[in-house]
Amino acid sequence: MPRNPTNAGSRPYPVDDLHALRRSPQHHRLPFPHMSLPTPPSCHSGATSPTSCVSFQSGPMRQRTLLLHRAALATLLCLCALPAPARSQSASANPAPASVQGFNCSANTTYPCQAYALYRAGFGADLSAVGDLFGVSRFMLAHANNLSTSSAPASGQPLLVPLQCGCPSGSPNAYAPTQYQISSGDTFWIVSVTKLQNLTQYQAVERVNPTLVPTKLEVGDMVTFPIFCQCPADNATALVTYVMQQGDTYASVAADFAVDARSLVALNGPEGGTKVLSEILVPLRRQVPQWLPPIVARNDVLPVTPPSPPPSDPATPGPTDDRSGVVTGLAVGLGVVGGLCLLQLLLLACLWRRLKASGRRGEAIVSGDAGRPAKSASGGVGGEKFLVTDISDWLDKYRVFKVEELERGTAGFDDAHLIQGSVFKANIGGEVFAVKKMKWDACEELKILQKVNHSNLVKLEGFCINSPTGDCYLVYEYVENGSLDLCLRDRARARRLDWRARLHVALDLAHGLQYIHEHTWPRVVHKDIKSSNVLLDAGMHAKIANFGLAKTGHNAVTTHIVGTQGYIAPEYLVDGLVTTKMDVFAYGVVLLELVSGREAAGDGGELLLADAEERVFRGREERMEARAAAWMDPALAEQSCPPGSVAAVMSVARACLQRDPSKRPSMVDVAYTLSRADEYFADYSGESVSVDGSGEIAAR
Repeated sequence: MPRNPTNAGSRPYPVDDLHALRRSPQHHRLPFPHMSLPTPPSCHSGATSPTSCVSFQSGPMRQRTLLLHRAALATLLCLCALPAPARSQSASANPAPASVQGFNCSANTTYPCQAYALYRAGFGADLSAVGDLFGVSRFMLAHANNLSTSSAPASGQPLLVPLQCGCPSGSPNAYAPTQYQISSGDTFWIVSVTKLQNLTQYQAVERVNPTLVPTKLEVGDMVTFPIFCQCPADNATALVTYVMQQGDTYASVAADFAVDARSLVALNGPEGGTKVLSEILVPLRRQVPQWLPPIVARNDVLPVTPPSPPPSDPATPGPTDDRSGVVTGLAVGLGVVGGLCLLQLLLLACLWRRLKASGRRGEAIVSGDAGRPAKSASGGVGGEKFLVTDISDWLDKYRVFKVEELERGTAGFDDAHLIQGSVFKANIGGEVFAVKKMKWDACEELKILQKVNHSNLVKLEGFCINSPTGDCYLVYEYVENGSLDLCLRDRARARRLDWRARLHVALDLAHGLQYIHEHTWPRVVHKDIKSSNVLLDAGMHAKIANFGLAKTGHNAVTTHIVGTQGYIAPEYLVDGLVTTKMDVFAYGVVLLELVSGREAAGDGGELLLADAEERVFRGREERMEARAAAWMDPALAEQSCPPGSVAAVMSVARACLQRDPSKRPSMVDVAYTLSRADEYFADYSGESVSVDGSGEIAAR
């Protein structure tokens, strides 16, 4: 049993680790490592030749030993002379991992690609938990296995996990990067073996995370775990990473996936070199979920039968009219009921005391007027409820404003101070703020805002709750140049917003979304990305505002669909699926607005996306620059901007607007590609030049 390499430096990594041994280079040095020559008992480790070993033997024994050596050597030479079995292109291009680093990248294979991993659900796990583990949505996981999003897999149920396989950052090995947050007791080895079921190895995790010290991991550290995968080089639709289990053979695995066992040999080499817990590649010859391999298709027919009642014992006496038994039963029943009633009264008394204490604390915190205590937990206009006791955790972090301060700073919330919607400009103590007035409980928005802090997010300065009127106020930093949509619609301001400034706005917005998607846990989904929620400061830097609809978590499903026409992702509109990919879709629409200067949805209901698909995205790729130039904002057409840069941004927008959320890029990929688009300015002279603007990026 391999020892567990732990963090905190308690034990070093083992040299006898099972996975290290089964992939040791020495193990594969000979053509037939499982074959060995018979060794005489008298031979010792210092012997340098067969003759030195047999010199201690008698004459007849020495002759028999020499004959055995010669026969074994002749057999070995004959076997080596045999022609090697034919291997497909995928075998030569995509060899099985020769080390613990994974499958080697190949120049004959196109990366990235769609791949899969065979994962067995744990006890009590649902699709959301499995999806979060691998960084994919519940919708993608359910779609790949032809299940409903509400399905609850049984313990040990095989699932196909969709992966975006590639060779990130010039890696010599192919893998799908998966983000994981370290919990108490986690090590690279534990997570690789238990939670990820040997779909990766801790040595590969160390290589992918060079800045992390395995023996000094801390709770909360984000680690990239490389899930081993490979892209096909032959006619396979996709390749599945499968971990060999006890009792597995190539024949049994081939039957489970309805493929020929010879294809496993071609991809992974002879079966004799494959050990338990080794990763192998299995081809899929048809598209999923239209067709599922038998090992996964059996999920649809898992028996769900209730346990049978125990058979009646004929010797067991039936009901009788024994009065003593009835009296005993009544006494026990009344005793239980009385005990429950007493317990309930005690709980109610404790709850009443806590409510009184909390009410007094809440009154002291959020008094509506000086000297007049506010109502405690409920009340207000329209019966709105405000859980004022929930805000005590944020008093040290945010400033608590008084209603009088906000009213003086906004002249009683006069329309002259109105910025947009229900946001007012307030001058309080010589400082300028933006005050958002709401008629609902702001606790959820506060919970999200208190965990984010980034230069491309509008900063929350404080809050105020006025319980008597049922009003809640969030006080933000004031952003001077207002919202992006107003800048684009105002012709004079749009001319000042040149192409480079718009490209930097796109980059700022990408960095802000990358932060809430990748650097918060649980991940935050904004749910309302649009140009009116993108604010521009004095230096024309973009900041994301309005987290009123934001949600934590990655695979939520809701039946309450909210949003703005023209920005809503298809999967959210149809299935209510809330993932970070819905923010990516809305971001793609904002890119279209930056290029065209037009609204996402016109007054007549025409969608900007539909027009872009018809006039820009459709057609030959080499003509993208010309189509984008004809479609761009007239205010930009008057200026000189690199056509390749505009075409690259339109290509990014097209990738973000894919109907299938799994094909949309992450905001990390978007930010990287847009930074390359900014490089077009370095050598641009203002003349009409032909620049490669493909800008294609891959989903992750």
